[in-house]
Amino acid sequence: MTEANPPQEAPNSASIGYALFISAVAAMGGLLFGYDWVVISGAKPFFVPHFHLTNPDTIGWAMSCALIGALAGALVTGWLTDKFGRKRLLAVAAVLFGISSILTGWAASFAAFAFWRVIGGVAIGMASNLSPLYIAEVSPGRWRGRLVALNQLTIVIGILLADVINWKIARPVPAHAAAAAIAASWDGRLAWRWMFTVVAAPSTLFLLGVFFIPESPRWLMKQGRDSQAGRILSRIGGADHAENELVAIRRTLAGEAAGRVRLADLFDSRVLKIVGIGLVLAVFQQWCGINVIFSYAPDIFHAAGYHVNSLLFEIVIIGAVNLLFTLAAMVLVDRLGRRPLMLIGAAGLILTHSLLALAYHGHVQGLPVVILVMAAIACYAMTLAPVTWVLISEIFPNRIRGTALSIAVSALWIADFILTQTFPALKSAIGVGGAFWLYAIVCTGGFLFILRTVPETRGKSLEELEQILVRSPVG
Repeated sequence: MTEANPPQEAPNSASIGYALFISAVAAMGGLLFGYDWVVISGAKPFFVPHFHLTNPDTIGWAMSCALIGALAGALVTGWLTDKFGRKRLLAVAAVLFGISSILTGWAASFAAFAFWRVIGGVAIGMASNLSPLYIAEVSPGRWRGRLVALNQLTIVIGILLADVINWKIARPVPAHAAAAAIAASWDGRLAWRWMFTVVAAPSTLFLLGVFFIPESPRWLMKQGRDSQAGRILSRIGGADHAENELVAIRRTLAGEAAGRVRLADLFDSRVLKIVGIGLVLAVFQQWCGINVIFSYAPDIFHAAGYHVNSLLFEIVIIGAVNLLFTLAAMVLVDRLGRRPLMLIGAAGLILTHSLLALAYHGHVQGLPVVILVMAAIACYAMTLAPVTWVLISEIFPNRIRGTALSIAVSALWIADFILTQTFPALKSAIGVGGAFWLYAIVCTGGFLFILRTVPETRGKSLEELEQILVRSPVG
């Protein structure tokens, strides 16, 4: 009889290096996700006058249409990856990133621009599911947390890379230049096109890298290809690791075969509260308002008195702060715990959003606004951004985790679309300051929700959490 938790041989440097390599290749999906998600922020001051966009709803659609594609990509990826495998879908995502970036950049009309942004969004949705899924399935248990966190780190690096490239491609234009002048300049004619097109280069590297990584051993075993899965697991962690993982995967697959998840399972009184917590956390991560800074940074800094040249540099600083405090989160999440970080994040955003609203209403410009924006980004990057993903991957019971997580991620993309689509209209109706007052109110509601309902999950196994959250009475 196999032991429940048999000892594992320590992986040697070669196996660790191999696991790191294949995880890094998969994490390139996160890098492209981050780049493609925010590149539009730096391009907005130039493609808007190029396409003569003046209606706030049309501008909102230009900024948010990729999120519709991301929702579609997230919804279909689960079914497609079970049918065709993780590796093939990673390759498809790489191709979609490359093709959509080129055709978005060189679109002749706004309709074509929006269509290819949606296709790029499909790639984002696929990568947001596939990259962490693949890494989790190939990583040795003792390295899994750090390797999965690599995907979150590459997303942030992709955001910073987009900010830097946008800044470097754009050429100086006169302060307060008219829309017609910007449209006729290098930036209005070509710079924004190259901002999108550049992503074709890392997309090609991603596609080439996929050819050198193995298929997920778990997926191979679902197809009855145990010997091939065993060889891959042995290369990743050694013979003992392979033997132990094969036993564990067979046990899991046998459990899955015993019964499929039904929609009614999600409405069981024992799990409905946990599903609801996951959904609210996913939506709150978006509606806290930070993503409008990533998507509409030019508008926010322009309202604070910056012109197009200097504001692109300020956006680069945003990316650097985001990266730095994401690294801090990777250290703190297992030291301070999930719940304290979430409460700190919500409280910090209430404060920074309120101060930003006061600054805009008081017509404060320049450095004070930049400092407040950076503080909000730092707070978010260290708390709500990464910790929400950790929580929604932990709190759901084993049997429904995949289905419940898919629903939560879909809710997150829907919330992001609504947030991004509505900001231009909010800005027009109540101003940037009014929008930040609204986001401060949302954060207040989020703080109270976390305080009253969100459990601490640090230091507990998934089985312990299921026992505490589901099998014990909740109320």
